Amino acid sequence: MKDILVAVARASRSLMRRDIFWHLLWPGLLAVVVWAGVAVYSWTPVTEWLYATVSGWSWIGGWVSASETTAAIVLVLIQIATALLVVPLVYVTAAMLVATIALPMMLERVARTDYADVEQRRGGSNLGSAFNSIVAAVLFLIALVVSLPLWLIPGAGLLISVALTGWLNQRAFGYDALMFHADKGELQRLRDDWRPQMLLLGGGGALLAYVPVINLVAPAFAGLAFVHYMLETLRRHRLKYGVTVLDADAGAEQRKLP
Repeated sequence: MKDILVAVARASRSLMRRDIFWHLLWPGLLAVVVWAGVAVYSWTPVTEWLYATVSGWSWIGGWVSASETTAAIVLVLIQIATALLVVPLVYVTAAMLVATIALPMMLERVARTDYADVEQRRGGSNLGSAFNSIVAAVLFLIALVVSLPLWLIPGAGLLISVALTGWLNQRAFGYDALMFHADKGELQRLRDDWRPQMLLLGGGGALLAYVPVINLVAPAFAGLAFVHYMLETLRRHRLKYGVTVLDADAGAEQRKLP
C-alpha cells in the first residue's frame, strides 16, 4: 500500500510539469465532448428503449403495468443507470486515448528525468500497446453489457463500474508503463506477480472518474501513476536479482550490481 501511495504522490508531482499537464488534460476533454454530444441526441430514445425492454421482462412487467408508482420508480432507476453508464464510457474512451497516444509521450518524459538508471530493453512496442488496449476495451465493453441488468439494483452500477474500470486500468496501463524498459520476460512476470496491487491502484484511479473536475484528468493520472509504480517496481526487481542496470551518473555505462 505504501508503494502505491508513493506512486500517486510522484504522479501528482509530475502533474505540475508543463510538458506533462497537457497530455493529462486533452484525452478526458475530448472524451467528454464526444459522449456529451451522444447523450444529448440519444438520451430520450435510449431511455425509452430501455424502459420498453425492462417492461417486457416477465418478472418486472407485471409490477410496471399494475402500478403507476412502480412504473415511475423503474423509469427513474433506468435514467440513473443510463447516466452512470456514461461515466465508464467516457472513461474507457479517454483511457484508450491515453494508452495509445498520451501515455507513451508522458512515459518518455518521466523516465528521462526520474528513471534514467533503468535500462530500456524494449520488451513491448507501440503496436503491442495498441493491440493490448483494443483487447482490454472490447473485454471491458462486453462485461459492461452483460452486467447491465444488475445496474437496476441501487448502488450496483457504481460498484460494477469501479471494478471494471479498475481492471481496465491495470490491463491497459500495466503494459504501457513497462513496454519500453522491461524485456519480454519482465513485462509478463511483473504484470502477473503484481496484479493485486495493480488492481488496487487501478481501482483508485477508477474512483477519481466520479469526482467532478478531477474526472477530466482521471484516466491520464491513473496512467501516470502506473508509470511511476511499475518503473519503480522494475527498478527494485533488477536490484534484488542483481540484474544489469544503467548508471546514469557514469554516462549511461552499464555496470553489474553485486
